[in-house]
Amino acid sequence: MIALSLAEIAAVVGGQTYDIPDPSVEVTGPVVRDSREAVPGSLFVAFAGERVDGHDFAAAVVEAGAVAVLGSRPTGVPSIVVDDVQSALGALARHVVRRLGATLVALTGSAGKTSTKDLIAQVLRSKAPTVFTPGSLNNEIGLPLTALSATEETQFLVLEMGARGIGHIRYLTGLTPPKVGLVLNVGTAHIGEFGGREQIAQAKGELVEALPEDGAAILNADDPLVRAMASRTKAKVLLFGESDEADVRAENVRLTDSGQPSFRLHTPSGASDVTMRLYGEHHVSNALAAAAVAHELGMSAEEIATALSEAGSLSRWRMEVTERPDGVTIVNDAYNANPESMRAALRALAAMGKGRRTWAVLGKMAELGDEALAEHDAVGRLAVRLNVGKLVAVGGREASWLQLGAYNEGSWGEESVHVSDAQAAVDLLRSELRPGDVVLVKASRSVGLESVAQALLETGAEGEVAAR
Repeated sequence: MIALSLAEIAAVVGGQTYDIPDPSVEVTGPVVRDSREAVPGSLFVAFAGERVDGHDFAAAVVEAGAVAVLGSRPTGVPSIVVDDVQSALGALARHVVRRLGATLVALTGSAGKTSTKDLIAQVLRSKAPTVFTPGSLNNEIGLPLTALSATEETQFLVLEMGARGIGHIRYLTGLTPPKVGLVLNVGTAHIGEFGGREQIAQAKGELVEALPEDGAAILNADDPLVRAMASRTKAKVLLFGESDEADVRAENVRLTDSGQPSFRLHTPSGASDVTMRLYGEHHVSNALAAAAVAHELGMSAEEIATALSEAGSLSRWRMEVTERPDGVTIVNDAYNANPESMRAALRALAAMGKGRRTWAVLGKMAELGDEALAEHDAVGRLAVRLNVGKLVAVGGREASWLQLGAYNEGSWGEESVHVSDAQAAVDLLRSELRPGDVVLVKASRSVGLESVAQALLETGAEGEVAAR
């Protein structure tokens, strides 16, 4: 964070100071909410949760070097006390962003946000110092913490914005007003909470409404609900996608033998070839979105293509591809799932597994409301249509719908199996895998299927699977 005195911080957040002998002392380190991350010069933000109260760690963080605690009650150590810690955190982020000279880029969408954010960050940081959202910390707490990690040297601040209802993105853009806003897509993620795709579009479009007239809205030309958002902003509009009308588009898209996309990138400033390190054709759209942002911020087609070709995955459990010593390939995409990302992952598995035996270990997709049965059934059917060797559906009711869709689509009834939990899936795969197989693991975060991927990788490391 940029250096601020405790007196200035207290004034910004409207707080009272306690046990602070010298209010001119500055916070020079990061703002953290995890006591384990406290370092000399940091500010610790104490939230009182249902199971853990951050105030209980006040003495420990100060001993670790934190300058003070921002919380809702005095703690016996240097503290700034406010009525609402979350609002205070947001106010501090808004103050810091206003003082920064950085260009703020914000993005949202139903699917692909984190992967695209990681691509944007890697492309922009090849040009100038860039700070970006770690993982998917895209809510009212994670976003201001990311903004507060920027320093005087930061030139680009890339922020992922999530929403679970109308008004959420409007709140986030109020904390960190963007100059460039990107909307990837409007899908069915969280449709059970929103009530429909039109409501999702209404919420996502709050991002472009927040842009200044001299800003830029980067919109997906291939998604009608996103493209229509052009009417909701006075900012410049730049389109990306496969449409001939897209300003940034890809030609000659193909997948390498290992399932990595290659294409000719076209931007208003020129064209250049890209071969990505990531897996799956769905990353082409993500790359085009990142390229459109980079073009708007002054990078040439050649610079963008080089950076995209060098970019990797920065966030855990998102199409992490690991080959075991015995030749089994594990694709860990277990961080989260919705119908769009599930279909993209299955297509990536099919591409990677050409000439090999493939397994899709899938669990439920959460927050789909009345669409849950139809969407799970459709994913199960798609697995069969893509000739996935076997679908292993893991868990309860929703998993049974996955398996039933595959069973009804299949010919012999052997294309799918339903198991009760992650351990049952591990046991099945340990007994059935053979060298050369490709295994995709994916479900909503609450299912915890990353444990399956980890167990299978540990099995390979131990050399327990014999060639058959």
